[in-house]
Amino acid sequence: SISFIEDFSDFGRGELSSYSSRARQKLESLLNKNMRIRMTDGRTLVGLFLCTDRDCNVILGSAQEFLKSSDSFSQGEPRVLGLAMIPGHHVVSIEVESDSLVGTQGFGSSH
Repeated sequence: SISFIEDFSDFGRGELSSYSSRARQKLESLLNKNMRIRMTDGRTLVGLFLCTDRDCNVILGSAQEFLKSSDSFSQGEPRVLGLAMIPGHHVVSIEVESDSLVGTQGFGSSH
């Protein structure tokens, strides 16, 4: 899982700028990786991370929607959405699928 929530109260101006630069590099390294986003209503969207903004809205490409599994009938085929925007205030968790990290600097083992 990835957490984007940080406490900036102890940062000086230079430290915040350095943190911001590292955070931007981290986000850029996740571009075009498969992500699983759980939402407040129980749905899960899986797709390619294309971009985000200051409000933490997320754009996924080739997205598929999986409904909350409350019974055996809701575990059927995912619904294909294509391009999807997830409002930041609806995001509960974000996970990067490990298969998409193989070969990425600092994450997977080299083969």
